Amino acid sequence: MAYNLLKGKRGIIFGALDENSIAWKTALSVHAEGGTFVLTNAPIALRMGQLKELGEQTGSEIIPADATSEEDLKNLVTKSMEILGGKIDFVLHSIGMSVNVRKGRSYMDENYDFTAKGWDISALSFHKVMQTLYKNDAMSEWGSIVALTYMAAQRSFPDYNDMADNKAYLESVARSFGYFFGKDKKVRVNTISQSPTATTAGQGIKGFNGFINFADQMAPLGNATAQDCADYTITLFSDLTRKVTMQNLFHDGGFSNTGVSREVMDKFE
Repeated sequence: MAYNLLKGKRGIIFGALDENSIAWKTALSVHAEGGTFVLTNAPIALRMGQLKELGEQTGSEIIPADATSEEDLKNLVTKSMEILGGKIDFVLHSIGMSVNVRKGRSYMDENYDFTAKGWDISALSFHKVMQTLYKNDAMSEWGSIVALTYMAAQRSFPDYNDMADNKAYLESVARSFGYFFGKDKKVRVNTISQSPTATTAGQGIKGFNGFINFADQMAPLGNATAQDCADYTITLFSDLTRKVTMQNLFHDGGFSNTGVSREVMDKFE
């Protein structure tokens, strides 16, 4: 059901890879709500994924950009404003990658070059995106910037590895940059702390099935799906949430506030 919440709004969506990804579902939902946008991902992801298909479905242009490159980001922001015909109203940062996880390195045996690369892609890129938007005065007043995170930023999950540190940094950047973006440009910045979600990236985490099933048994409403997350993101892009900023918003069916559930207790009794 569409409400035309984003009619006339323009944006940039980072990180759609395939139909399982939250960014992909968000793009479809934004399109259904009347928003227009540019799609972007790293050149390697464009070769691996099916972004062209999403561009065709939503009538969106695709601009390749490495989110860790200031030069690429400046080009992306400038071209997006040209293509869309004005300033940007919404941005989704849906980017994360741990080289240590990919290479099977444990948290107690990090390769720090891998750590630095993963941190740059997963967390510092969010600062780079916002700094580029800020310096180029590219955001409309009351615009909205959202990044996706996970509760491993606050709690320990053994196999989430250095991504937990990356997410903690990402959330801190949202608060710190959110202050200045709000003060100077009336732009809001938030993170959504999503349930474990069966995306292509999420499934790369060791023990993921146990992880997702446990969360589902713990959460009173069950896990939030990728589509649920897309719908929540729409509300944050809309004018209905103008005074929500610098928040880390848990979108997890109540998992984050549940001590233990009956289902989990039943397994131990």
